[in-house]
Amino acid sequence: MTPSYLAQDPTLADFGRDPWWLVLGKIVFAFAFGLLATLLGVWFERRVVGYMQVRPGPNQVGPFGLLQTLADGLKMAFKEDILPKAADKVVYFFAPTISVICAVTALSVVPFGPMVSIFGHHTPLQVTDVPVAVLLLLACSSMGVYGIVLGGWASGSTYPLLGGLRSSAQMISYEVAMGLSIVAVFMTAGTMSTSGIVAAQGDGTQLTIFGQPIPAPGWYAILLLPSFVIFFISTVGETNRAPFDLPEAESELVAGFMTEYSSLKFALFMLSEYVAMVTMSAVTTTLFLGGWRAPWPITIWEGANSGWWPMLWFFGKVIALVFVFVWLRGTLPRLRYDQFMRFGWKVLLPINLVWILVLSGLRSIEDWDSRGKMIAVGIPAGILLIATLFWPSRRRQPKPTTQEQVDSRPYGSFPLPPMDLQVPPSPRITRVVAEREPANIATGSDSREV
Repeated sequence: MTPSYLAQDPTLADFGRDPWWLVLGKIVFAFAFGLLATLLGVWFERRVVGYMQVRPGPNQVGPFGLLQTLADGLKMAFKEDILPKAADKVVYFFAPTISVICAVTALSVVPFGPMVSIFGHHTPLQVTDVPVAVLLLLACSSMGVYGIVLGGWASGSTYPLLGGLRSSAQMISYEVAMGLSIVAVFMTAGTMSTSGIVAAQGDGTQLTIFGQPIPAPGWYAILLLPSFVIFFISTVGETNRAPFDLPEAESELVAGFMTEYSSLKFALFMLSEYVAMVTMSAVTTTLFLGGWRAPWPITIWEGANSGWWPMLWFFGKVIALVFVFVWLRGTLPRLRYDQFMRFGWKVLLPINLVWILVLSGLRSIEDWDSRGKMIAVGIPAGILLIATLFWPSRRRQPKPTTQEQVDSRPYGSFPLPPMDLQVPPSPRITRVVAEREPANIATGSDSREV
């Protein structure tokens, strides 16, 4: 007998049957979700970082400062729009628009919930789905970088150009690792449809532990822990978030690709960054955290995965991932460019290739579809990966003493105080004494001695 929650899973056959007004309503809902999540995301980041840095954050405009982001948007709308003389006017205008459109388009194939009834129509809480929906997500993620690259090139300035070049190299480096991470999801789920991947993470299998049957965790974040870790690191790099915000590094590029932008165009770039952060959090939830499915122990309730309740679990997971994005920004310093590229090509890519090779070999073993065996391999491999990433690359050298630091400095580089902390006599006092008592100075005696 099919469980009740499996009956709520949409299939590809359930799409394309909705009336036009329902499809339009879903599109408006997805766009409103991205826009509203961005407005609240800016406020959320300021409040969380303020809490981490022991300061209040926005708390004046509206209750708890909720309207501060709206006030900032109005301020940007009325600021002067400056166009550099050397800019390519057409590309300069459309570059921020490309970034926003690509970030919002990815939400069209993200499932927000199961099959529900809307005004008598049984429809999935998803705009659309196709057999290669995950490839559409990768395409939107890749195309979004074009807005940054074109914006930096069209500004006609050095700093934006360098930021655009960094963004292109960043996209190439981390898009490869992201794509390889999703390969493990394809192999396990057997489909590229987002609704199918969510359904595959809740097939209701059970494990037997100490003679007691318990529901097996079906989330790919547990079964494919190495892929989940690498995918999330790659999403941070794809969204240009700290510590991978090298295209807009203030320390060496002023503001990177956004240096010459102002007013609403600057606001669109900020909007695209936060929309991309929310979108990638939703994609990570769909591919690795069970999508709209309720986490344990909420699953004990039979109606947890039916009706409109799954939207609550989906939004909760997205907010948790956005918190991790903010946590990283408030905790980690920005990487150097050479460290960033080395990490992508020499660490994430080889580990991902080895993990896919191991997973392919294990899946060829008979009865490999057992969730127990996947957990027995995926969790230790993920722990080993995390330990490898955070293991110190070289042995720490002992801290040199103060005298060793002084001896290592070149002579005459800058004045140094005496090491015995004895202040030498003032040159003015020495000169006065020499003028008054030249004989005593010459003989080495001091008239002040009693």
